[in-house]
Amino acid sequence: MTRPSDPGAAAAKEAALQGLLEGYGRVVVAYSGGVDSAYLAHVAVGCLGARALAVTARSASLMQAELQDAVRLAEAMGIPHRVVDTGELSRPEYQKNDTGRCYHCKTELFDATQVVAAGFEGAVVVDGFNADDLTDFRPGHRAAAEHEVRHPLAEVGLTKDEIRQLSKARDLPTWNKPQLACLSSRLPYGMEVTEARLGRVEAVEMALRAEGFFDLRARLVKENDDMVRIELGAAELPKLVEPEVRARVVAAARAAGFAFVTLDLEGFRSGRLNEGLVQLSRRAP
Repeated sequence: MTRPSDPGAAAAKEAALQGLLEGYGRVVVAYSGGVDSAYLAHVAVGCLGARALAVTARSASLMQAELQDAVRLAEAMGIPHRVVDTGELSRPEYQKNDTGRCYHCKTELFDATQVVAAGFEGAVVVDGFNADDLTDFRPGHRAAAEHEVRHPLAEVGLTKDEIRQLSKARDLPTWNKPQLACLSSRLPYGMEVTEARLGRVEAVEMALRAEGFFDLRARLVKENDDMVRIELGAAELPKLVEPEVRARVVAAARAAGFAFVTLDLEGFRSGRLNEGLVQLSRRAP
């Protein structure tokens, strides 16, 4: 959820964003339907009209419910929208799921968006990378640089909280949407990414969403395909142990093929997958 910030500063950044987009003249927005890309797409279509195009990548790493939501929202915003199929799961370097996985995924995405941009009168490709993302481990940023993708939200200094506040002012339903990431981020580094594993994770997360949980992840455990580890926001932890809720979630996990269902008592926090990497880098000489 949002934290209080200076509305005047956020408005000034939004004005700078509009000027930046107008200067591009024509853009292709890498659009997932999440908080950041939805806001960027809305501002872009407001500035550029038909000279803005949203592109969503369809693959097994994106929840089908998220794809459907993205399509509906693009239609509601009035931005031209195109769905393209990407094949990151066919890349061996992506499947092996090392710390560069995101790089290979974004390479596939930006290869596809560049093709679209070339057919859209050489439009500039932009994505929803924001100022807060500069502090996290983001291998995909290298892929964006290699494809000359621009990050207008980060360039004007917009943070996630400011984007949520500005989205709310624009009546975008995404203003309070949970933080999302591709399904592959639920697999620990070193566990091979397969469509079957992604499907099992998706089934559990959809069951948790159906129970009304907000901040959530269903993570696989290294070298144990029989176990799923559930992370929830700290305030939501007590709800999962209510007998009826617990029974439905366990039943959904069992139906997805898990023999063991565990609850992470530390709760959900964004960037959890990369915490070990940060710790290792601090120990390095």
